[in-house]
Amino acid sequence: MSIEISVIYEGDLRTRAEHGPSGEDLLTDAPIDNRGRGETFSPTDLVATGLGTCMLTLMGIAARERDLDITGSTVTVTKIMVADPHRRIAALPSTIRVPIFVLVEHQRVLEHAARNCPVQNSLDPRIEREVTFEWAPA
Repeated sequence: MSIEISVIYEGDLRTRAEHGPSGEDLLTDAPIDNRGRGETFSPTDLVATGLGTCMLTLMGIAARERDLDITGSTVTVTKIMVADPHRRIAALPSTIRVPIFVLVEHQRVLEHAARNCPVQNSLDPRIEREVTFEWAPA
């Protein structure tokens, strides 16, 4: 399957991307620490966003297959940048919080889904990606 994303440079370090199938727009700015305005997501912010949304989506698929509803689950992804010698993402530590009680055997399945989502599997192995899970008590 292929999806086309069209991007136009609008000037002043801002881009506008259009999702082909839906026509939805997404803006990016260069971050303040890299000569930008930082008024919206930066391209590297979208990598962190992609990781978080991918993990929750795959957990949602695994949960649905087991008749679980993990609505309200959250993920916080922290993007850590370095310049060694080139500017890049060094780490994307994440904390996933599930607000409902989930049996241990289902926790393992959901954790596996998150740790093996397509974005996780596509990232450069130099990017550290520790994932912490916080499960609601029984």
